[in-house]
Amino acid sequence: MFFSSTRNSKLFVSFAQAITNCIPSDGGMYAPASSVNLLPWIYHMDERTKFESIAGTLTSALLKDELSPLISETIASKAFPFSPKLNQLDKNLYVLELFHGPTGSHKDFGVSFLASCLEHILLMQEKTAIILTPTNGETGSSVAKALKNKKHVKAVLLYAKGTMRGFEESDCIWNGGNILPIEIEGDEKKCFDIAREIFTDTEIVEKFSLTLANSLNIGRLLPQAFFYTYAFTRLKNKTHGEIYYALDAGNYGNLTAGLYSWKFSLPVNGFITDCTPALNLDDDGNAFVQDSTIPLNKRGSNDPVKPSNIERLEEVFFTNPAVIKGFVFPAYVNIREKSYAANEAFKKYGVLLDSQTATAYAASKKRIDITDGSEATVVLIARDHPSFDAEKIYDWCGNKIQLPEHLKPLHKNIETKHKVASNVKQVIETLTNLLQ
Repeated sequence: MFFSSTRNSKLFVSFAQAITNCIPSDGGMYAPASSVNLLPWIYHMDERTKFESIAGTLTSALLKDELSPLISETIASKAFPFSPKLNQLDKNLYVLELFHGPTGSHKDFGVSFLASCLEHILLMQEKTAIILTPTNGETGSSVAKALKNKKHVKAVLLYAKGTMRGFEESDCIWNGGNILPIEIEGDEKKCFDIAREIFTDTEIVEKFSLTLANSLNIGRLLPQAFFYTYAFTRLKNKTHGEIYYALDAGNYGNLTAGLYSWKFSLPVNGFITDCTPALNLDDDGNAFVQDSTIPLNKRGSNDPVKPSNIERLEEVFFTNPAVIKGFVFPAYVNIREKSYAANEAFKKYGVLLDSQTATAYAASKKRIDITDGSEATVVLIARDHPSFDAEKIYDWCGNKIQLPEHLKPLHKNIETKHKVASNVKQVIETLTNLLQ
């Protein structure tokens, strides 16, 4: 499979190119250049198939021109010592939990897969790369865990002053590891501004072999399509009706990955999400992307440090115009409806839903015009551990939820022998010293 820019369908690159040099020169985003029929592989999987096997098989099928089956399986097995979980709440209602990775965030899946792929590709190329990312702790934690013991990938993590957390000092550069935390004199916005300025300078990106760990990097986004195959393998012998996935819009990463799974021939009937300023309903009640009225070549480049996958959605819709009307079903969800949905889920099913999953549940309830069939199954996508939203859950359900023990160390601020910087120049000097 090749990948092309959302702004130039004639620009083809390999997977290796797309993840090591992840920002197209035209300011777009890399996306799969073609559809792939994975049904022969998908139908051979069932509820006994482990997630790492699903990931390895799909990786091999998608990237067979670059990665052998053995290498694909190795990448997946190293990336995924953890797995999603699908729990049944009601006859036709399930929740797919994506928070069972080492940091309790759905990001663990994408970042771990990206890191495993980078390590293999860079080993074969006899090269190294640096992931540079601003973080409030969550992404930094995922990156630090994913890069542990990697030899060809280092990470530079930019933290606002006083917020450093999510890694172990034994993994830091000065102790022989591959993590370099930098404390920025300023707030979180300044961290993002510095990273943004660095990634808009192509000479700096090339000089230091910089890449991203957010979903602008297709290597971070692609494995999120595996979630839906995993859920299908657990559902296919339990339901014979339509299958819908309900999810919070977020930055549209999981929604885009879901549509990619459809492009890869996974049986799915649609995706329910909440309306946003970018993705909402037109006068006929159909999904509508607001920016679609503006040609891509009239827009600025995608933000490298705070990407929105809405442009990838547009690319799918442009290639398959009927998809937006027949597969994506938004609903307006307000805070009251969200809190009511969370409270209802707790009372009816005994589950605590974070704000994002509560949004998905509320949206699914409002789109019963789509799912109101006795055989229709709805799967809620739960991205992060509910303890991350403890205050809202307490307000909505009156239930106190604590961080699991294995996550507590990741949420404690760290004082360590880290670098301090206040501007781009000082970060660049630190990068230069890192390569010496």
